[in-house]
Amino acid sequence: MTGATAEAQTGDDAYSDDQEKAFAAVSAFIAESGLTLEGLPAAALGSRKDVDSELGRVFAILGKAGSGKTRLLADLGQLLAEAGIEQISADHDVKRSGKRTFAIVAPTNKAASVLRNRGVEATTIHRVIYTPLYDPEYEKLADWLRDGGEGERPEHPSLVEGALERALAFFIETKSIPAALASAGLRGSEFITGWTRRDDSIDIGLVDEASMLDDKHLEDLRKVFDTLILFGDPAQLAPVGQSDAMAFDSLPASSIVHLEKVHRQAQGNPIVEIAYALADPALDFEGFERLLHEAAERDDRVVMAPRADAQMMSRSPMLVWRNATRIRLIHAFRTAYGIAETVLEKGEPLICDGAEIPLKHRKKRINLEQAGLVKGAQVFYLGPGRKPGFARLFIAGAEDPQISVASIIQIERGDGQEPIIPLAARMGAVFLHGAACTIHKAQGSQWPNVQVFAPDIYAAARSNRTENGIPLWKRLAYVAITRAQGKVFWVKRYAMGRPVESLSSLDFKA
Repeated sequence: MTGATAEAQTGDDAYSDDQEKAFAAVSAFIAESGLTLEGLPAAALGSRKDVDSELGRVFAILGKAGSGKTRLLADLGQLLAEAGIEQISADHDVKRSGKRTFAIVAPTNKAASVLRNRGVEATTIHRVIYTPLYDPEYEKLADWLRDGGEGERPEHPSLVEGALERALAFFIETKSIPAALASAGLRGSEFITGWTRRDDSIDIGLVDEASMLDDKHLEDLRKVFDTLILFGDPAQLAPVGQSDAMAFDSLPASSIVHLEKVHRQAQGNPIVEIAYALADPALDFEGFERLLHEAAERDDRVVMAPRADAQMMSRSPMLVWRNATRIRLIHAFRTAYGIAETVLEKGEPLICDGAEIPLKHRKKRINLEQAGLVKGAQVFYLGPGRKPGFARLFIAGAEDPQISVASIIQIERGDGQEPIIPLAARMGAVFLHGAACTIHKAQGSQWPNVQVFAPDIYAAARSNRTENGIPLWKRLAYVAITRAQGKVFWVKRYAMGRPVESLSSLDFKA
């Protein structure tokens, strides 16, 4: 199997030299499990009992933004599928035909949705580690969809005429049973009764945004996957609590390949060019801002902004370094919209900060995680739920995004003051306001337009702090600007522009 094979499969531009080498190396690694991607019968693939260790084997493909990691991941996924390997989707249960399997996963819903928007069928790590338990009433519907509409047609009183056909067409397109049943008018909360940890292994896992993994995440993945291939960016920030190290740093050199060149499709992108310039040891903060000014003069994808845009903050958070800055900007955002201090308006952005659930209710925590409410998830408030303490929410990037859930919502205040709590269930998912967030929490996410608060990056530069031998401000600036899919706005001052439209949640309901 060669890079030329992948090129023929995708019809895309030819690989660069380092992509060719990376593809050859990862192909050889996969072949050690008894599989080639040119159609060797799936039965030849080794199973868990053939693996010496109880933990799966790991390989890493590392590269900066624009180096072609996603292209390689997409090609590998396509070739695995064409070799007859069954792809595990978000809702795949343990009842399978015995085929060999693979999955494409990311740490968060937002990161998985970035892949799906690029045509790569991906789900979250949580949705693969755990598998759904269907209400028996809906099991026949799920089985009928998995069988492609063959066999006896199931009946259900909740389904109107034509709903089953619509669900089948949706399943054929998405391979997601929850999404298909939702298209027929059923919600996940109606037919999924709970989740259980997967007790069977998956042969191959392709993991995007591996820079976000800590050692515990990697260990959990190795328990599920016999062969694990990580795609990560070593220039990003290390996970909190990892002592400036990333999970793939402990791998032997023979299990890592590096992509050094800018991928052809990313060439000419000023955001990528500026991100790569940060690797120059001689570049200081003032020199970096000069590069931004020069890029802004020749390309509208870089904007030197005199003030923050509140309307943009309502859909993509202002990226900051310090929590004090984050809190200050959140209150400036709410003031710009004229929102009363103790009121939460429909359409306000939130960020999940975990769950306040006693240990004995572990199942409830798993259910929240499966819905996409993991730490750092971006959420939008749609209004109060039907039960006291519940909120209706839209989870950005989730395949079934609308949910009603017991919520504890906090709006922090600085100077040691108690937070404002507009909604408080006895236990449930915890949310902070999301008009601004730290660059650490933004990792794995991307937005069309991204605002970066420059005074905070300057403060990091003045602190002279380093992470893994690299100035912290450079890692912060790199992660922040590469969150932008379209434009990056470098916000120069503590000033907030008033929005031209009122805050609304109508776009999420649509």
